[in-house]
Amino acid sequence: MQRTLAIIERELRRFRRSPVLIAVSLVFPIVQLVVLGYAFGGTLKHLRVGVVDQDHGVPAVKLRELCGAVGANARTFETITYADQGQALHDLRDGRINAVLSIPPEFSRRTLARAGPRLALVEDNTDNFVAATLAGVMGGLVSAYNEPPQGPPRVPTQATLDVVEVYPYVPYIQYLLPGSIVMSIFMMVMIGGGIIFIDDKARGLHEGYLVTPITKLELILGFNLSGTVKAVLAGGVLMTVGSVIAGVPDPFEPLRLLKLSVVIVVTAVALISMMFLLMVRVTDPLLPRATFGVLNTLLFFPSGAVYPQQAFPGWMRAIALVDPFTYSVHAFKSLLLKNTGVLAIAGDLAYLFLFSVAAMTAATLLFKRTL
Repeated sequence: MQRTLAIIERELRRFRRSPVLIAVSLVFPIVQLVVLGYAFGGTLKHLRVGVVDQDHGVPAVKLRELCGAVGANARTFETITYADQGQALHDLRDGRINAVLSIPPEFSRRTLARAGPRLALVEDNTDNFVAATLAGVMGGLVSAYNEPPQGPPRVPTQATLDVVEVYPYVPYIQYLLPGSIVMSIFMMVMIGGGIIFIDDKARGLHEGYLVTPITKLELILGFNLSGTVKAVLAGGVLMTVGSVIAGVPDPFEPLRLLKLSVVIVVTAVALISMMFLLMVRVTDPLLPRATFGVLNTLLFFPSGAVYPQQAFPGWMRAIALVDPFTYSVHAFKSLLLKNTGVLAIAGDLAYLFLFSVAAMTAATLLFKRTL
């Protein structure tokens, strides 16, 4: 028993010497509870619906006013007026808006003639949460529109909403695939970049680098490139196997594979650069293992990989705005679920590139060539 107590005392002393590890161990369950609680729930708000009014009659104006009332009160969506339906559909495919409400030219005439006026809601159904929310809200809006006014109605106002889905049905496994690819890259970055980097430093292997004329930039580039190769392999395997398992249409289309490969490389560079920036001054080999769980939660769930960001509170949307996961997940969703062009993900690639340059520059400046 005395020897056992000695081992327990040693481990407790070692744990006490790392106050950051203690703090992370205590704070992480709270952070996980808060982030997961908001990431998997909440009411979707601030969606964007394009309204194309090809009628401009009194019934159409009433319908547009009802849409504006939803945006001003419930704030489920806000309307954007389009004069050209083609431009509205183009913005829908590129992800600038979430749906298009089309009011046909004969809407008012058919309303007054009791001829069954119809509307069209064109949805981006690659996001089932957003599509279902908009379909429900628009259905309720049309029901309110069809309600007769107080007293005997002078003209009938019954209208029917037709929901049009731009893409084939997207099962949830396909919806999760982009986030899973980014997570696989991040896991390899953690293991092949962060943990090995700190373990080598703890074993004294880096002392051999410090007596050579290698510059700090060359060291950081070497660490980043080796970690990038590992992360690209992990992302490529999951992209290929995951696309087959999830049933992504045409998973081996050459042009799509080329665009996906570019996103994987840029994502890997961004995440490995971030990892070395976080670990460049760390010497305790236990600290990375404790902080990686926090990073998983703070980076993965606010990115919109498992639930739309429109349901998040303001502070989580602020995290998502600077989170590199957000832009990687959006790029993978655009290519895997929509098969869009390069212009639709140009902003994502630009942010990841600038993030990589900034993180690598900061890591190089913080790297110390001292034993």
